[in-house]
Amino acid sequence: MNLRKRQRGVSAEVHTSAMNDIMFFLLLFFLIASTLTNPNVIKLLLPKSKSGKSISKKTINVTISKDLKYTVDNKDVALADLPTVLSGYKKMATELTIVLYVDKTVAIQDVVEIMDISQKLNIKLVLATVPK
Repeated sequence: MNLRKRQRGVSAEVHTSAMNDIMFFLLLFFLIASTLTNPNVIKLLLPKSKSGKSISKKTINVTISKDLKYTVDNKDVALADLPTVLSGYKKMATELTIVLYVDKTVAIQDVVEIMDISQKLNIKLVLATVPK
């Protein structure tokens, strides 16, 4: 018969340092993934270009959808009201650039109308494309 006493110094340990690393990476992943999503996006098929530059100054997003709905910074605007809305933005910023998002099925005349408005207001205009 084995009547020896058991050792009381042995205890169970859980190492949590690996769990801290995993939680940090999960937190970092969700922070990055949440900044990439934009819920206020209008779906358009943009034309493609081989060269493109990004713009870092104050910009206004003007969108023309395939059913000729005009939006300025995700707000619906009628074509007749577009010059007054853009002149209001012109008063807020000195160097202003319009980024024009146009569906590729829209006629060029509708694009030229926006270009004329920006020319009259002395606002730079850039046509948005999808890089190849």
